[in-house]
Amino acid sequence: MLQVVKYNASGNDFVIYHDSVKKSRNDLAKLLCHRQAGVGADGLVVLVPHPEYDFEWEFYNSDGSVASMCGNATRAVSHYAIEHGISVNSEAEFLTGAGVIRATVNGNYVVADMLEPKFLEKDIEEFGKNWWLIDTGVPHLVTEVKNIENFSIEEARELRNKYNANVNIYFIDDGSMKVRTYERGVEDETLACGTGITASFVRAHSENKVKDVTAVYPKSGEELYMEYEDGQYRFGGKVSKTFEAEVTMDIPPYML
Repeated sequence: MLQVVKYNASGNDFVIYHDSVKKSRNDLAKLLCHRQAGVGADGLVVLVPHPEYDFEWEFYNSDGSVASMCGNATRAVSHYAIEHGISVNSEAEFLTGAGVIRATVNGNYVVADMLEPKFLEKDIEEFGKNWWLIDTGVPHLVTEVKNIENFSIEEARELRNKYNANVNIYFIDDGSMKVRTYERGVEDETLACGTGITASFVRAHSENKVKDVTAVYPKSGEELYMEYEDGQYRFGGKVSKTFEAEVTMDIPPYML
């Protein structure tokens, strides 16, 4: 039987477990993440051993595709690693497809050092808005809007396919930010996206529209924060372990 833990990080939910073998688990991700027939999640994360770091992760979107990075998952996985003794002293250091992540765990509050952003393109004009394309581990289109409620999923889906990127809008309100994200792999809007929040903050901060420490609210409504200090971007917020379970559904052996 497969033992898994379900985590929620700001509305992003993940199925997490650890194994001794690195392998392709695309089909397993689709099976476990299915909302009706499986456990149900935005993504599957498997922790496997690494000779230099605490562990290496395998991250899969709910459609089975591989993603190099996921901000909310870094926080959930760090909490899991501390609870299971894979990481110690309230600190986790692990390898993702986009680079090494370091995180600090304090109870259910986790702060992750995000990867250095890459500015891929700045002056993209689409649907009457100016977009920046920023890679924060995965590519994100970001634009500032005057009404956060006006998020067209149809437009976002078109941009996602045209630029092969996640799509974010953000609104700055009295020094804080509200962010909404359409995510690749889920192919819909999600309740939160850590790398999307980071990309939105990176643009707003580089344009001097927000302070070095800024509260950010995704669609879930949960308060998160972004910080910039000495060239390092940090992303913090609470995570919750929803449940631990033994998966009793029939799983073909090649998936495990």
